[in-house]
Amino acid sequence: MSRAVAQTGANFAMQVLLREEEWAAHLREKTRLGLQGTPPWIPPVWFYDETGSELFDAITRLPEYYPTEAERSILRAHADEIVALADVDTFVELGAGSSEKTRLLLQAGVQHGRLDRVVPVDCSETFLAACSADLANAFPTLSVQGVVADFTSHLGQLVHSDRRMVMFMGSTIGNFDRDDRASFLADIAADQGPGDCFLLGTDLVKPAARLLTAYDDSRGVTARFNLNALTVMNRQLDADFEVDAFRHRAWWDDEGSRIQMHLVATRDTGASVGAFDDLRVDFPEGSHLLTEYSTKFTRDQVAAELADVGLTVAGSWTDPNDDFLLTLARRT
Repeated sequence: MSRAVAQTGANFAMQVLLREEEWAAHLREKTRLGLQGTPPWIPPVWFYDETGSELFDAITRLPEYYPTEAERSILRAHADEIVALADVDTFVELGAGSSEKTRLLLQAGVQHGRLDRVVPVDCSETFLAACSADLANAFPTLSVQGVVADFTSHLGQLVHSDRRMVMFMGSTIGNFDRDDRASFLADIAADQGPGDCFLLGTDLVKPAARLLTAYDDSRGVTARFNLNALTVMNRQLDADFEVDAFRHRAWWDDEGSRIQMHLVATRDTGASVGAFDDLRVDFPEGSHLLTEYSTKFTRDQVAAELADVGLTVAGSWTDPNDDFLLTLARRT
């Protein structure tokens, strides 16, 4: 169920496909299922209150953490080429966040001349409205339509045009397991029209030691970020996790080609979750709570997973160190 589009400026509008209470209920149900899993897990969305967002911003500026700057360097070097090859009138960015890196593509799109609309999509209405208003001010020739949505559920309801580029940046797709990734890519392919294309950001495989350093930095910022998820759940779910009874751990899962982030119990502990009728979750010393996957890819793997759903690579770009990959694909 969507609310009507609310016009809020000459070149800025908001559309709500996902109400706050619906998103909250969805997260609660996923979290309840996850905490009862073996091993228990939680959705990584609990990282991101105000403190968590500040910590993640700090992580992106750490010398050990390369993905953000690597992707930005690709866009600085190749935005004009990407936009020219895509040749679209509409950008749709899934999980847009602040759209900070995307501005390099928007600048190229305006200069190219065809682009006239950008559609940032995210699940937080307040945050998205502020970021969309900033984009509208920065790019007055573009129509900016922020859409509050869960892109895994509302993909088919997003803006369509004759020539549209759907963007999924930041290697967010690495947070999906293989089955969910295949399902998501199949939905992307099914929603593509003849003039559409898909721009995907993926982090590339590299030595495990370097990856582990990126996800367990020497200053402990990532550890604080990971532990903050417990603080957020305590507040949002009326839980009583003992934050000081857990420590951060990152490890390389070679079989899954992914970093896994965990919280490890340093003593016997447990938590009651009031939002789930006082569900009790026990964590014996040494047990793990899984908080995030971050899959790393090869170029061939990206092309193969796209081909599996009927998408063909039209262009691909890496940074000088081959740390990160942007891939533009179209329906076969």
